[in-house]
Amino acid sequence: MLLCIAMLVTGIALRQADRAHFARTRPRTADSTSLRELQRARANDLTPALLLIGQWVQITGWWLLAAQGPLAAVVTATAVGIHFRHLQEISHFAVHGVLARTRRANLLLAEIFAHHPLGLPPVTVRHRTHVRDHHPHATLDNDPNLAELHTAGLRPGVPRTHFLRALVFPLTPGGVRTTTADLLRNTNSWHRRAALFLLAVLAYTLGGWSGLVAGLLVPRLLLYPQLSWLSLLNEHTWFDPDPRTGTPTWIEAGRCLRLYPTNRTLAHLAATTWLPYGDLHHYAHSAHPAIRWNYLPSLERHLTNPHFTPNALLIGSGSVIRRHQSALTTPGTTTARKTQRLPL
Repeated sequence: MLLCIAMLVTGIALRQADRAHFARTRPRTADSTSLRELQRARANDLTPALLLIGQWVQITGWWLLAAQGPLAAVVTATAVGIHFRHLQEISHFAVHGVLARTRRANLLLAEIFAHHPLGLPPVTVRHRTHVRDHHPHATLDNDPNLAELHTAGLRPGVPRTHFLRALVFPLTPGGVRTTTADLLRNTNSWHRRAALFLLAVLAYTLGGWSGLVAGLLVPRLLLYPQLSWLSLLNEHTWFDPDPRTGTPTWIEAGRCLRLYPTNRTLAHLAATTWLPYGDLHHYAHSAHPAIRWNYLPSLERHLTNPHFTPNALLIGSGSVIRRHQSALTTPGTTTARKTQRLPL
């Protein structure tokens, strides 16, 4: 148990180096130009590496805990699922080229610490689908993320029961099959298969069968995909965007949302679990994708609010889920999206 605690504390400490480095002289509010200049001045390859290493050191600590009983296994599964979600989001900024100082460092750090061990697609593929295909076409019919939502059953006229099932799609048999198929497709080379195998060996060596099942299989096949799915649902007003032309900020304000704008407790909880590393500030990221997560809160304060700022995820007439459901079940709300491509 002492070794487990030591690993968790060490991992947290390693992660703080990146936070502290980029926090220096950070303004409370600023425009994107000022923040990019500050970001370039702080750019380096060391603190991002320490950040990613810290995530895996903590995961190692949770694997050690997994063998301490059923409750410890549940805690481990939850914690590792959250860490996997964090690794995905860190690598997302590497895909945008703003995690580390150089393009090569962004590519290597994302591949070694996230895409290889988690069985994610190659970073170059992720760059194409996310940066080139998603960002300019968010909420439009040629957006690959919208296609994922449609595949899960989130289409106009969806029955209530099908809508509710789609909210937990990664936990359904169809969702598990999709996750498994994606893993198999992404591990189509010996080195990607070797990375997954070595990860499984390490989890088993440190935590036994509990480490392997609760510390790797359950988080990777169920919990992390569900957290990532919830994040996707909270990025945009997918089914009823406000079609706009003009500046990127104005366009994104019409199709993004900002969850928990006034509830600091829930905002902090989301930012430390399923909406980490700037994902809570997705509107600011969509408007200015070249800004690192450390500076998105400052940028967000400089921008006007998006047109949808819900203070609830699930419950209430103004919640995210209720809005999605209303958009899909009210005739005519999705037609504007189909007829206009919004430039960026």
